[in-house]
Amino acid sequence: MTEGEFLQIVRLNPVNAALLDRLPDLGVLQTHLVAGALFQTVWNVLGGQPPGAHIRDYDVFYWDPDPSYEAEDAVIRRADALFADLGARVEVRNQARVHLWFPEKHGLHRPPLRSAREGIDQFLVECTCVGIDTEGHLYAPSGLGDLAAGRLRRNPRNHTPGLYAAKVADYRARWPWLKEVEEG
Repeated sequence: MTEGEFLQIVRLNPVNAALLDRLPDLGVLQTHLVAGALFQTVWNVLGGQPPGAHIRDYDVFYWDPDPSYEAEDAVIRRADALFADLGARVEVRNQARVHLWFPEKHGLHRPPLRSAREGIDQFLVECTCVGIDTEGHLYAPSGLGDLAAGRLRRNPRNHTPGLYAAKVADYRARWPWLKEVEEG
């Protein structure tokens, strides 16, 4: 799968297309549409399902050196207004804050992230490390080969590998054609 093919498939999901068109209006640094909104749309299309099937939420990452709850909440409120008409759950998160709430939510420590892309780099499943920025550029540090082939493998850059098995089980329940493979 080429970058152009990936970007074209992602936009077959009308929520993705609208989010990507509006992301610059959010007005925050390093903004990316990430994760399931992208790779799950690809899996849906490759598996013959509607582009938006099985997508529970749409994640937007950004970077703000102010890690306060108040600063992030202001961005979330702007996003709620900007995306209100889409009828989709859009979750907007400042990657500078992840290390602050992650231990309470998951009981696991994570080191601070220094950028939005560093957050993308650390998804549990390697082929799901994808994001599209406000200029429409794809960020895919592991490439698109495994994503297009439905090959799931643990991401060695992730700091919480204990969560990997549950994530793979969840993906395979929704897309049974996916295959888990060993690292390497």
